[in-house]
Parts: sequence; structure tokens; C-alpha cells
Amino acid sequence: MRFGERIAVVVFDGFAPFEMAVPCEVWGIDRVDMGVPRSEVRVCSTDASPLSTGLGFSVVVDHGMEALRWADTILIPAPPKPFPERAVPSELIDALWKAHRRGARIASLCSGAFVLGAAGLLDGRRATTHWMYTDLFRQMFPHVELDPAVLYVDNGSVLTGAGTAASIDLCLHLVRMDRGAEVANTIARRMVVPPHRDGGQAQFTLAPVPRESSDDDLRATLAWAAGHLDHDLSVDSLAKRAAMSPRTFARRFKDATGTTPLQWVLHQRVARAQHLLEVTDLGLEEVAERCGFGTSATLRQHFHRVLGTTPGSYRQTFGGGQLAERVS
Repeated sequence: MRFGERIAVVVFDGFAPFEMAVPCEVWGIDRVDMGVPRSEVRVCSTDASPLSTGLGFSVVVDHGMEALRWADTILIPAPPKPFPERAVPSELIDALWKAHRRGARIASLCSGAFVLGAAGLLDGRRATTHWMYTDLFRQMFPHVELDPAVLYVDNGSVLTGAGTAASIDLCLHLVRMDRGAEVANTIARRMVVPPHRDGGQAQFTLAPVPRESSDDDLRATLAWAAGHLDHDLSVDSLAKRAAMSPRTFARRFKDATGTTPLQWVLHQRVARAQHLLEVTDLGLEEVAERCGFGTSATLRQHFHRVLGTTPGSYRQTFGGGQLAERVS
């Protein structure tokens, strides 16, 4: 089967317009004069047309599930929220499995992964979805290996994309696989987006916040540590400040935060580094020192391990000179 020529986009009443529009933009616009091979997009639904968006306008959809019998590539944008708002229609599940068995490629965009999960197409596979829905997805689909840190996961015949704008990354990835890097780059330039983004979804998630603890000594220690990330924050030193043995401190810490002291400190330091990279012009050595990493090499190592990108790339993406904070 030749991919990238026949694209079906499945939408629901109350669908998210952005995710639906991305494949229409990537494959639906005629760019033959720019050297991009022609593709055809059909938007389809099991729901009666017109479909509401919940944003003040509706959309008329011309196709039903017959489009899935026609398509070589099927995309599932984000369905209505919250989950599970309703069961995935059995007609759609049946059509997806028939398409999968005949060799069609199926991809979800953002929380569209919930549809593939409900259909059983992700069981035993690695997948991703919007980072906000990580806990719910794991609860609903325990047989899926969820990776919320990446922008997309390519399993060959079944792919999943992360939150909202990662739909662009996944669609351009599919074009790159089907048509080559030059065509994907041409489309990316026309859309004024990078053909490939550095890092993963983790760089967009909120900084980890420890759960509240009824232990006043531990809460005070956490607050002090968060404000003194450039100090020695080993388990022994933190336990001493909390007037506990290291073993007792580690146990109470895990009960209160759900993680280990070392992991908590690491994520707090990375979160602080993110903030400094966003709002200051400090050099990497100074950022590393203020966050407790010591050297820029150590900062780069841990930053990449946690966020999947480099401090320099992160600053280029998220930095804003007019927001630079005053430093002394």
C-alpha cells in the first residue's frame, strides 16, 4: 500500500478544530507547484452532520465510515472531553480494525489516543497522549506502555501524537516517511514551523509539586530546600535539618511526595533552571551554580535526561528577553 495519498480524518460532534485542521493543512492543500505530490483528504464521522465544535461554529462533514475503507492513512484528532464522555461507537471500532487488518496506517492526535485505546489498537504497544491526561489514560488502558514525555510514537502501522501542536510534528513525520525530508521541509516552511522539533513533550509540562504533608518538620524542610537549591541537598543533610535519621526521612519523604528525595531535588533543580533560562540572560555556568548542578556539563546532562532537550535549545524556544528578572 502506498501511504500519503488518501487521508481520512475522523471527527466527532464537539471535536477540537485545531487537531482536525492540521492534517487538512498538511495534506489537503494543493502544493504541486512547490514539488509536493498531490494527496486527498476526506473528513468523516459516525455522527450526523453538521458537527458542533463548541466554539461558536459548526462543520458539515461529507463522509461516513466508508472513508476508512478508502484511506491509506487514518487520523483521529482529539474527541470531546472530559473522558470518557461516551463510548467510542462500535461502528468506528469495527471500521478501524478492518482498516488495520488490510494494512492502512492509523494515527491519533493529542487525546485521540483514547479512541485507539478504547479500540484495543494500543494494547501491548508504546504510545503517548497529552501530558495532562497521563493518569487517566493509564487508569483506563493499563495494557498500554504510555510515554508522556515524547512528541509522538511511531509503531509503524499505529502511531500516537502528544498534546495539540505535536499534531504538526506527527503529521510532518508521516510526510517525511512517505515523501522524504525535502517534501516535509517544503510543507514545514509553508506552514512557518520547524520540520523537526528538538526534545519532547516533557519540556512543556508543569514543574512537579509535592503533595501536601501533615508533617510540619518535613514541610518546612521541603520549603527550605526549594529555596536553597544551590546548597548540599543530600539525604543525610536534609535528614539532619529535619531532625530525623536518613532512613526515617527517606520513608516519610516518599509518603509525602510520592518520590525519593534525590529525584525530588533533581526535578526542582531542573525546574529552577527552566525558569532562569526563560527569564534571565545568565550564562549556563551561572545557571548551573544557582540551581545546584555545579557545572554547565552537569546541568546539560540532567536537563537532557529529564526534558529531552538541551538548555540552549530550551532557551531559544522559551526565552523572552523582555521578561528578564533582576539579578544581583
